[in-house]
Amino acid sequence: MTDTFATAAAQAVVAEQVRTAAQLLVTQLPTVARLNPAPLEGIAAPVDEWSAGHAVVGTFVGQGSYRVALALNPELLPAAGDGADVIVDYVRGALEAAMEPFGAGVLTGLRVDDAHELFADADTVVVRLDDAGAPVGAFGVLQTSGRAGGGDVLERLGRLSGVEMDLTVQIGRTRLLVRDVLDLESGSIIELDRSAGAPADILLNGRLIARGEVVVVDQDYAVRVTSIVEAAGRVL
Repeated sequence: MTDTFATAAAQAVVAEQVRTAAQLLVTQLPTVARLNPAPLEGIAAPVDEWSAGHAVVGTFVGQGSYRVALALNPELLPAAGDGADVIVDYVRGALEAAMEPFGAGVLTGLRVDDAHELFADADTVVVRLDDAGAPVGAFGVLQTSGRAGGGDVLERLGRLSGVEMDLTVQIGRTRLLVRDVLDLESGSIIELDRSAGAPADILLNGRLIARGEVVVVDQDYAVRVTSIVEAAGRVL
């Protein structure tokens, strides 16, 4: 009985994380319409309408391991006709931001694939995505750590230890009109949205993880880390 209660409590935590993730997802998705998350009841019937056969799926590995799927009406994505790789790149940032409630980790293996089996799994937490009250998509997360065949989390993380990731240092940004970009020439000065001496942002695969100061080491530019940013956004 104790194990049953513990399992139910763990499932409730994951369900709450998925609901929060869905809220983050819809604020970041570059769709032509603003979507709203809603609890999903009985996904078997409408899942075909949401192109689950061509969903963006991947794996998130952190403190736990999860399979993730995003199925959307293709008409909502301007890039839908440009191929699978373009669609994945189009939604990658939104999916990475959505996984914040699950803590630090890596979202990997993103691809367009059939997600019917994932959505049909009784343990998958699914949130329906609506446009003006009409169902147009679904976001599903299945926790695989702790399941039979799920594998040990540390072992799964070890498999990713050799994966290369892009580390970017950003000292500032700005927005320019096309005509201003066309007017750029050698010697032009572009003013950034950051004052002199302010820390630079350190991004891992486009996600802020730390801040630091730009230094010179053996005539090469480098960055000295001054603070680490937690998943919740608090600076250490």
